[in-house]
Amino acid sequence: MMRHPRVWMSLLLCLVFSSAHASWTLNMAPGATEVSRSVFDLHMTIFWICVVIGVVVFGAMFWSMLIHRRSTGQQPAHFHESTTVEILWTVVPLVILVLMAIPATKTLIDIYDSSESELDIQVTGYQWKWHYKYLGQDVEFFSNLTTPQDQIHNRAEKGEHYLLEVDQPLVVPVGTKVRFLITSADVIHSWWVPALAVKKDAIPGFVNESWTRVEEPGLYRGQCAELCGKDHGFMPIVVEVKSKDDFALWLTERKQLALAEQELTSKEWTQEELLARGEKAYTTNCAACHQPTGEGLPPMFPALKGSAIATGPVAGHIGIVVNGKPGTAMAAFGKQLSEVDIAAIITYERNAWGNKVGDMVTPQDVLAFKQAQE
Repeated sequence: MMRHPRVWMSLLLCLVFSSAHASWTLNMAPGATEVSRSVFDLHMTIFWICVVIGVVVFGAMFWSMLIHRRSTGQQPAHFHESTTVEILWTVVPLVILVLMAIPATKTLIDIYDSSESELDIQVTGYQWKWHYKYLGQDVEFFSNLTTPQDQIHNRAEKGEHYLLEVDQPLVVPVGTKVRFLITSADVIHSWWVPALAVKKDAIPGFVNESWTRVEEPGLYRGQCAELCGKDHGFMPIVVEVKSKDDFALWLTERKQLALAEQELTSKEWTQEELLARGEKAYTTNCAACHQPTGEGLPPMFPALKGSAIATGPVAGHIGIVVNGKPGTAMAAFGKQLSEVDIAAIITYERNAWGNKVGDMVTPQDVLAFKQAQE
């Protein structure tokens, strides 16, 4: 390595002065809420206290090593105990800890105070997506990753928000205290949005609380911060903050959309309509495991192309999509997807990749299957 010092020096200089170096961020960001800024201020306060302690301790150590080194003829002092020193090294750290505890306690109290919220949203983690339910508003939806599979598999150039983009962001109004009730439907997840200073574990059978009040409209991105399985890295979070008027308009539109979605269950669908919708729904919900080509990733994620499920009896196909398969990674989509999307996905799977079964499953078929299980 030392034979070519100029080469290594050039590489080092390129690393230090490259344009990419300018974009490095080594510190926390202040965030977009009062709590996030309090966390940032607390972080910087503790950091500078540690810097001062480090300077004093190492300064005294190096000064002693330099001034009292043996080569200058210094003789070591001989003493057994010093009451003054013992009092100092007990009292001084205690005072420092108390000074650090005061702002830390205040910040923690603010973080955990989710009372008097103006909007409550239930956040549920699934493998591998998020479900948002606006309590008391009759609005709920799933938020799925929308990064194209070609980018994920390095067949296309990565986008600006690679793995941090979704089809339906969580929408909240600006200047409003929003309480999050965070839980999980399967394994432990963690809902984390750094700019909002919110990071809470989503635990099955347990509800954690957190809250935020964002002061500026915009998009704030995060992701699951818990190792939750195969697609842990594909669970992004996008929070869109709108003005209060725009949020009220969005909420009205979502309610109307929910009513329209319910009406679609009784609509008479053609096979072409179901195939078109099914391809989109399959890409969003199924392609990550079973692949866009339907060839899967055996043995954990079996192929659907030419499979006994996709070409066999319709009832069995509906059953495994609605109820999942215990003991495997196949999740139950009965509560995750509408009857329309389940019917469209099954119809697509039975007629794609050479599975030319020719039949179709309607939303009424899926609804009848669910009702028969009740």
